[in-house]
Amino acid sequence: MSEEILFDFLHAEIVNYCLGSNKVGSKEYRKLATTSDCTFQEHDLATLEYIGFTTGYRLIERLTREVSRFKDELETMKFICTDFWTLIYKKQVDNLRTNNHGMYVVQDKAFRFLTRISPGTKQLEHAPKFVAFTCGLVRGALSNLGINSTVTAEVQSIPACKFHIEVNRN
Repeated sequence: MSEEILFDFLHAEIVNYCLGSNKVGSKEYRKLATTSDCTFQEHDLATLEYIGFTTGYRLIERLTREVSRFKDELETMKFICTDFWTLIYKKQVDNLRTNNHGMYVVQDKAFRFLTRISPGTKQLEHAPKFVAFTCGLVRGALSNLGINSTVTAEVQSIPACKFHIEVNRN
């Protein structure tokens, strides 16, 4: 129980740090954000996603140390939705769907980082900052397992969340 609370606090601080960096007013940050085509929020969400990516990349390496190679992409996705998700969020995903052409939808009806947000349409605009880290986490884990992908999140009602995983086949 205490490690779950610590993880929630750590995630909240990572979000606050990334989103609060533009409030610090550093010259480097303002220069980066004004010279690029992205807004402050897009840059902050990209930073959160990158932190998640590096974390997922390292975490899956430790988790799969004793596991034999996966036979196919679907087996890898099932592992992400069961063992990997359980390790991080202490529960499995509620649903995994695929179109068998490289598109997967992972549904979590009570996503951990959204359960403490009041439900309502006004709060939906704050949802991206709570799911960006997890998008990176999944993308990093899949990358280390040899699957290049794009992970996006969709929040239509709090606390439910759908993660869309598109496998990039090049």
